[in-house]
Amino acid sequence: MHSSLFHRYHGLGNDYLVCNQSVAAQFSLEQIGRICDRNYGIGSDGLLIDIDDEDVPRVRIINPDGSEAEKSGNGLRIYARYLFDIKRVGHEPFLVNTLGGQVTCEVTEGAHQVIVDMGQAKFTPSALPAHVEGEHMLDQPLVVAGHDLNATLVSMGNPHCVIRVEKLDLALVHQLGAEIETLAIFPKRTNVQFVEVIDRQNISIGIWERGAGYTLASGSSSCAAASAMRKLGLVDDRVTVTMPGGQLAISFSGDFMVNMRGPVQKIADVTLDADCFYDLN
Repeated sequence: MHSSLFHRYHGLGNDYLVCNQSVAAQFSLEQIGRICDRNYGIGSDGLLIDIDDEDVPRVRIINPDGSEAEKSGNGLRIYARYLFDIKRVGHEPFLVNTLGGQVTCEVTEGAHQVIVDMGQAKFTPSALPAHVEGEHMLDQPLVVAGHDLNATLVSMGNPHCVIRVEKLDLALVHQLGAEIETLAIFPKRTNVQFVEVIDRQNISIGIWERGAGYTLASGSSSCAAASAMRKLGLVDDRVTVTMPGGQLAISFSGDFMVNMRGPVQKIADVTLDADCFYDLN
């Protein structure tokens, strides 16, 4: 293995590398971590692996720490754009399989906007999973490192702990994100969102992503945060989610079926040299 080709995209500053499964098979999880490193590798918030030997496109989502995510909203938008760029799909809606379930994607506005039906938001702790009593955990007290928080648990096919705050403080996301991610009640860890409700159509969030840390934007986090605030009756069926990286449009239909719309931009095709791994065992 001398060089391998990766395709780099971002959705609101949340960036992923995409490669074919034949390329990914050349690397260990340690090497994937190196590839995702922003100082010693190419740099990304994760690796999307295109599984192209099935009728329905399937994507595997590998975090920089080597763990595998069930679902990623930004990752799905980027993967859909990648499939469009390699001409596997056109502008018609199409299915994508993930560990967290099947979703419908649609590439629109040339190729710069992607719509994803993210499936149903679920509020039962077993869906995350989370070891808490009761059928739901909705805006209930959670004490973390001496901080009294209000937490709502929601699954988007991956786990989320949504913290409602009066005023969003991104420093607190950095301070408490890792602690909440690894609380004992979350056996598979969790994604974390701090949410300020601006009005019934707008929320502002800060994100700590499981396996990746602080990130500028996240699609599934936007869906989870909006779903939690909708469940609490604080927002309407159409919500604009503002993150440090930009905005996503979230809408609801039926029984908490979640639709996400947002941008994708391609950054580069990148050739990786084997020398990247020279100092790894």
